[in-house]
Amino acid sequence: MARVLFVCLGNICRSPMAEAIFRDMVNKEGLGHKINIESAGTGSWHVGSPPHKGTATLLSEKGISTEGMKARQIVPEDADKFDYIIAMDSQNLIDIKKAIQAKEGVVMTRLLDLVEDAPFFDVPDPYFTGDFDEVYELVVKGCQALLERIKNERLADA
Repeated sequence: MARVLFVCLGNICRSPMAEAIFRDMVNKEGLGHKINIESAGTGSWHVGSPPHKGTATLLSEKGISTEGMKARQIVPEDADKFDYIIAMDSQNLIDIKKAIQAKEGVVMTRLLDLVEDAPFFDVPDPYFTGDFDEVYELVVKGCQALLERIKNERLADA
């Protein structure tokens, strides 16, 4: 079982988008029983809130469910629960490393670090930019790359 945690600032825009997109990809490949997927925020402002309307609307239009998703904040125990902790931007990665001490072997990286020839490495925050479409395109590319990596690293012999 591979365990993935996507992390952004408030856990209402980017990381729940990544969680929903990645879950959709994983399920379409019949790997839902082999990969556990969650998301969290580095901040506590939105704990308990559903995904942002912009995220929920865009994903609904794409046929991707956000049902039951609620924002939560990253906690120290996440260091022991996840194999891949994927930050949406550089500041998120810094904040994650301050909040938790990942065990050896845990992959902690920005999502777009996984994308070959990415134009940049931070997924912009649509809470501030309003551009949910751009974020969707970037997250899809990052999730595709992450899924290939997990299949090669953790599921190749499964």
